[in-house]
Amino acid sequence: MNGKFLFGVCVVVSALTYCHSYAQEEQESAEVYLDEYTDKFQENFFEALKQKGIQNYDRAIDLLLKCKQLDPSNSVVDYELAKAYALDKQYVLAQEYAVKALNSKPTDFWYLDNLLHVLDQGGSPFEAVKQDIPFANQKLQQNLALGYFKMKKYNDALKVLDGLGTSKFTEELTSKINDSLQQKEEKKIISVAVNEKKESNDPTAQYRTQIEKLLTKSDFAQALTVSKEALDSYPLQPYFYYGYGTALNNTSNPNKAIEVLESGLDYLLDDDQLANKMFGELSKAYTSIGNISKANEYLNKIKPGL
Repeated sequence: MNGKFLFGVCVVVSALTYCHSYAQEEQESAEVYLDEYTDKFQENFFEALKQKGIQNYDRAIDLLLKCKQLDPSNSVVDYELAKAYALDKQYVLAQEYAVKALNSKPTDFWYLDNLLHVLDQGGSPFEAVKQDIPFANQKLQQNLALGYFKMKKYNDALKVLDGLGTSKFTEELTSKINDSLQQKEEKKIISVAVNEKKESNDPTAQYRTQIEKLLTKSDFAQALTVSKEALDSYPLQPYFYYGYGTALNNTSNPNKAIEVLESGLDYLLDDDQLANKMFGELSKAYTSIGNISKANEYLNKIKPGL
């Protein structure tokens, strides 16, 4: 198999270093020549992802530590170690590797999001690591606000937004938070938003139409490109998570599809049809990695008759 292609798949499956879903700067190339990474590294890394997927966390950690020995500076390995240690409830080590990953790429949303979840699971405040990361980075602070929003920590998100000044991002996210805090008015706000999105000059509606056509034609390669572009531009739109996750599922990247789809669930508001589609894709993804328990869990969430 072509070396560049094989490692490109490895990086994509690892699910997040080369997927800055919220980043506005240029994407790094996911193609790396095989001679920079040994066959042993790839073998251990793929097997680690498999073991993590079937909840064999001790084995996954051992394999990832071997990858770390082979390539000490690889941030993808740090990210995956943080996740594996957290799943194994070793929160101190999880925090250590989550911080390492974020320091290597401070603008990466997924690394920051992972650190927030590790801290939350371990019962540590964000202030515990604030001095260990480049907190002054504005993009990192935007990702922090977005991460708090996903975790429904709305007041924390608003505090971060207060220090960011006025921008399209802060205005949109503040609006989303206020919608969540004012649940009695939620349906009216959603109705207005839906009507606005149906306007022909709305770029989100145009993206959605394009993605729907590509998925219908099973042109998953092009759907991958378009949905990723849409998600980069509009990270609060749940349909773009669905489109991107579906495209990943159908281009042999179930681990990454799981990351994207589960993140997208945080933005769903009273859209049972889209929720059903996302649950279906998640079931498919977990089936692909051999986690039948999780696959059935999402399958049972699907509401009939929609």
